[in-house]
Amino acid sequence: MLDPNKYMKRALELAKLAFGQTSPNPMVGAVIVKDGEIVGEGYHKKAGTAHAEVNAIADAGADAKGADIYVTLEPCSTYGRTPPCTKAIIDAGIKRVFIGSLDPNPDHAGKAVKILNDAGIEVQSSFLETECIQLNEHFFHWITTGKPFVILKMAMTLDGKIATKSGHSQWITSPASRGFVQQLRQLSDAILVGGNTVREDNPSLTVREPENWGYQPKRIVLSRSNDFDKSLKIFDGQEPIFFNPEKQSWNDFLLDLGTQNVTCLLVEGGGEVAAELLKNEVIDKVHFMIAPKILGGRYSRPVVGGKSPETLSEALNLRNTSVSQFGNDFMISGYL
Repeated sequence: MLDPNKYMKRALELAKLAFGQTSPNPMVGAVIVKDGEIVGEGYHKKAGTAHAEVNAIADAGADAKGADIYVTLEPCSTYGRTPPCTKAIIDAGIKRVFIGSLDPNPDHAGKAVKILNDAGIEVQSSFLETECIQLNEHFFHWITTGKPFVILKMAMTLDGKIATKSGHSQWITSPASRGFVQQLRQLSDAILVGGNTVREDNPSLTVREPENWGYQPKRIVLSRSNDFDKSLKIFDGQEPIFFNPEKQSWNDFLLDLGTQNVTCLLVEGGGEVAAELLKNEVIDKVHFMIAPKILGGRYSRPVVGGKSPETLSEALNLRNTSVSQFGNDFMISGYL
């Protein structure tokens, strides 16, 4: 008997080939199987181009008729920039459809299943569902809330410091950790830092690895003024977005970003920026990278600043935590 999870795992591998390149669409992979053999594979490569199912059907050719298709996300059922995948599946003569996770959009969830069932095609769902949802957690969040999924990334020493008193911070973590940060930037449609970070560090806020990455994120500066020297790197190639929380609420700002197809927002600010976003309950997920270094110093800058709490009951608890290692650094990730 065939193991659906085996082919769904392969579909997930295919989906990841387009990591960071499909926004505002999700990453999707598809595998076509006939008589126990894979006869077609495909994935969604870029928004506006053919979806995973269509590419897999084209790869399978005539072998698609009477075959099974495994797809990480429920096939689309409406006309957009491309025709609905349900039509392509029906026209190809696919016999059965195995779905990783249903469409998170309440207006679409389950509709493809009904359309395919009505066409006499057997549909089964929820195969490696957790993995399929996690792959596109930023898209799921954006499509259901209208706001980007917000990730807070912080790099610190073992004693919770991100810089010396003077602001010197390069480099706390290892090249391996910084490579992971480049992956986060690839996934993100925008990067937010504070005004002090812009003035002191002059960051470019771009994807540098690999070179010539074609999907550079928007640059956002949290500041109560926008009197910045135009020679700073954040002005290279695009005009940054300035956000003043005294003039607009965080909720309205995030909704505005959502209308600009910002599905994932990466926060790389300093301790005060981190405190501001945590206080306003803006953060969805955190990645705290910890280097095996002890900096010390009463006035060295802490990873999270802001108002000092009175009791431990004010601490924020993470759920679904995980630990990863990059070189000698450790990273704790979790959801708020």
